[in-house]
Amino acid sequence: MKCVSLVFTLALAVGLSTQMASAQTLKTVTDRGMLSCGVSQGLPGFSSPDDKGNWTGIDVDVCRAIAAVIFNDPSKVKFVPLSAKDRFTALQSGEIDVLSRNTTWTLSRDTSLGANFTGVTYYDGQGFLVKKSLKVNSALELNSASICVQTGTTNEQNLADYFKSNNMKYEVIAFGSADETVKAYESGRCDVFTSDVSQLYAERLKLANPADHAVLPEVISKEPLGPMVRHGDDQWFDLVKWVLFAMIDAEELGITQRNVDDMAKSDKPELKRVFGTDGNLGEQLGVTKDWVLRIIKAEGNYGEMFDRNVGAGSKLGIARGLNQLWNKGGIQYAPPIR
Repeated sequence: MKCVSLVFTLALAVGLSTQMASAQTLKTVTDRGMLSCGVSQGLPGFSSPDDKGNWTGIDVDVCRAIAAVIFNDPSKVKFVPLSAKDRFTALQSGEIDVLSRNTTWTLSRDTSLGANFTGVTYYDGQGFLVKKSLKVNSALELNSASICVQTGTTNEQNLADYFKSNNMKYEVIAFGSADETVKAYESGRCDVFTSDVSQLYAERLKLANPADHAVLPEVISKEPLGPMVRHGDDQWFDLVKWVLFAMIDAEELGITQRNVDDMAKSDKPELKRVFGTDGNLGEQLGVTKDWVLRIIKAEGNYGEMFDRNVGAGSKLGIARGLNQLWNKGGIQYAPPIR
């Protein structure tokens, strides 16, 4: 029995040692004094810089919320613009701490890239953008069309599956970046531009005459978009996913950027746990007890983030749809903070 006990003790010690050795990202970020966040090269509503280099978008706000938790300062983020092709390499190599770049969660990506998805920031689906002059009202009318698509995305496989299942022919014209793809579409090199519907709305804003183009009604795939972190650091994985969960839970609880200070004074048990006045949930994540307060004061809840970037308060004006909370007709849902 002593031998078995000794083996168990050694195994436990090795396991704890491995866990401690791998939990380095939070310390690295803290020591550096800056979060390195991989984003797109410019997608309005998700991650896009203005002419002064100030970044905005849902993906940007997620990283700012993480920085708010760690530093109590949402500005302590370095945004690294990445192409679809280069985004995973940048995460794997350690160039970035988190990839927050309109990336679809799939089984193959979850298992083959040495990385974990931490949640869904936006439930999307692939669609088609066409010139109204073509007088096409449905994707089923696109037989023999030439279609512009960006390489290194899930869009290529979805496109092939859709046209094959509907016995239609098409010509692929592929490009390495979103800008190249959109420019090719606008110049007439292809009839159709395909991408996630959210991206179609965003890219349409860049066209010379956005009103001359329409997004067709068909959505041909599931595209749950979310942040990614490297395998091997469960502490960092937990922290990044719970930052997003906290924003979703805050909306459900009615906590907003405007009322957060008053809500933090509540005697309700659930709110006391959320704001750290009862328990040590923040410390279990490796941060301070007031971690949720920091997030909401800096970036607001999930609904506020959605509205200002892609929803009613933005130029995109996209309806919440599936991204509405689960108790309001959507499927956006987070585990409880308890």
